[in-house]
Amino acid sequence: MRELEEILRRVDGSGFPAYKDIQGRRFAFGGFVLVVDHVQGDPYAAPSRLRALVPLDVAALPPSATASPPRRRAARDFLARRLRQAARDERAIGVEAGGQTVLDRSACILTKRGLELRFTVDLPASGRKILGRAARALLLERLPEMVTAASRADRLDLAALELHCATVEDQCALRDALAPAHLVAFVADGSVLPRRSGVDDRPLEPAVPFASPPSLRVTLRVPNGGEVAGMGIRRGVTLVVGGGFHGKSTLLKALERGVWDHVPGDGREGVVSLPDSVKLRAEDGRAVTGVDISPFVDHLPYGTPTDPFTTDLASGSTSQAAAVMEALEGGAALILLDEDTSATNFMVRDVRMQALVAKEREPITPFVDRVRELHERLGVSTVLVMGGCGDYFDHADTVLQMDGYLPLDVTAQAAEVARAHPTGRRVERERELARPALRRLDPRTVRVESRPGRVRVQARGRETLVLGAGEVDLRAVEQLQNAAQVRAIGWLLVHLSRCLDEAVEPLPHLAEMLDRLASGDWDWLSARPDGDLALPRLQDAMAALNRLRGVRLAPP
Repeated sequence: MRELEEILRRVDGSGFPAYKDIQGRRFAFGGFVLVVDHVQGDPYAAPSRLRALVPLDVAALPPSATASPPRRRAARDFLARRLRQAARDERAIGVEAGGQTVLDRSACILTKRGLELRFTVDLPASGRKILGRAARALLLERLPEMVTAASRADRLDLAALELHCATVEDQCALRDALAPAHLVAFVADGSVLPRRSGVDDRPLEPAVPFASPPSLRVTLRVPNGGEVAGMGIRRGVTLVVGGGFHGKSTLLKALERGVWDHVPGDGREGVVSLPDSVKLRAEDGRAVTGVDISPFVDHLPYGTPTDPFTTDLASGSTSQAAAVMEALEGGAALILLDEDTSATNFMVRDVRMQALVAKEREPITPFVDRVRELHERLGVSTVLVMGGCGDYFDHADTVLQMDGYLPLDVTAQAAEVARAHPTGRRVERERELARPALRRLDPRTVRVESRPGRVRVQARGRETLVLGAGEVDLRAVEQLQNAAQVRAIGWLLVHLSRCLDEAVEPLPHLAEMLDRLASGDWDWLSARPDGDLALPRLQDAMAALNRLRGVRLAPP
């Protein structure tokens, strides 16, 4: 501390580059070591990156906090949140934590040696001159108090830590119980699904608590909460119907977020989906590269091939067809769809349109003619929100009606309606559906440099990845949670671009890198130790690659 204080006194009033004197240095504080990994080049550049290393015996975390991998991840998330809370009044310090989801974050890392808290600091300056006195107050007085408050058991709310860890461990147990119970999703009774607004992910207050229909109620057991009762969504085709504003899309949104764990009090702690569930939608204008969409779109005018299909400007129907095939390539076991965000001509072609436009003049095989086949041939289930088309009744295993945010099992009534009101439409699929082969990537086409020798990875919120000189639009990748995951995906693509082979299968390469991150090994990913990263899913990383313009992907 004295050495750091002396440096800050010496550089006071100097030009900002003099802060570089602390870069790469370690400074021993009482109870932790402060590491300065990177100092910003000027006051207007990205902030400096620092770490606080706390020995395990100083942190003295209770053994229950690290007793299982889910608890270990939850404890790291909890401590990162506590550091952010401790720094809430200090605008110069940034901590990547917060939100309603519990993510595998690099902001807090547990090693055999101890605990690492990672954060950014905007070093004090007036114009381009160093404010040494302000820097001393920040780094030598306020920062040690923040680190202590976030890392030592005698300063933590241990009951809150235990609740955080137990809640995450139970959610993981619920998710692990789905496949053995032949379920694809589960919603616990008492869950609160509505959110406050489109930009506020906290639970709506007051809200109608979820209650399972008796016919769909199942009970699962978790290690901390015991038996949990709720609605089990079985394998197969599930329709969610009902009037407008009764909670159909709210339920689907909760299911799409069920691949992630949630903080205590979120209301969705008991909502889980299969880990490889994929939410899809139409996406006008996206790039599609080397995807075989012929099961859904074939014999286009002028002989344009669709096996594989490549375009820089996909229509709603071709983008959704590509999204389905990409999900199958990525191993999805559950597809989530909402009629409101789907292309109408991709979802269904009714009997009147069939009568007017002959099949030989219609390249699209609608999803309604593949949804049953997806389950029976490929084992892929579907949950589909449908408010205006009853043609799917003929293919549904379960039909849920949302009524005032409460689900009713109307499967039998829907089957009776289908029998009483046959549509008369003809099935239009022309050949059997198969899971696509893994495409191969030319790594040289993943361009990550903004200019020669300079790699550029940035996240603009959770919706845009800046990679090299281009951008990747991720608005339709709705299961991504925050910018930290987007940054991690950017760095994964950087490493993918460095593969030496001229053609590689990106899926296994990405899976291997994600496994390495999940094991706690983060520092190889970016250029330096980075606390602003969070682990994405394989499906989301592939979704970004699939939307990267100029990339070359092709079937084997």
